[in-house]
Amino acid sequence: MVVSSTMSRQQILIPLFHFLVSSFFQILLTRVIRFYPLHNGTLRMSKTIAVVIQEDPRTTHRPVEALRIALGLVAGTHVTTVVLLGEANRLLHDDVDDIVDGDILEKYLPSVRHLELPFVLQIEADTSYISTDFSVTYKNDTEIRSILHSVDRTIVF
Repeated sequence: MVVSSTMSRQQILIPLFHFLVSSFFQILLTRVIRFYPLHNGTLRMSKTIAVVIQEDPRTTHRPVEALRIALGLVAGTHVTTVVLLGEANRLLHDDVDDIVDGDILEKYLPSVRHLELPFVLQIEADTSYISTDFSVTYKNDTEIRSILHSVDRTIVF
């Protein structure tokens, strides 16, 4: 078959170009799906993140800021766990008067409770002043290390 006019060439080339482009995107999408595992039949692009807070909230503002960041992550699509080490577990106390930026922390705590942000504390942590409204699990150091190795990203404060 001989194509004589420009119009006929376009009619042949456009479907060919469309086929090549759609084949390319099909290959690209297949690679993306392999990179991001499917979760319940949908493409999962969220990350598992651990926010480790190890500083004393009575001496610095960083633990409150770390909790704010964790709250933002859990409100999105990321699976977020907060690991509190040492004196950082004071963030879960009802009395926040001795905490730096305690007034800011009081604003975030209702959202932390509502979203059920998961906290991991050391087994040997002093639990006498921790509020029972939070989603808290207690792990030994080996189990905490295992959690930190299993997540996609770790943020340490």
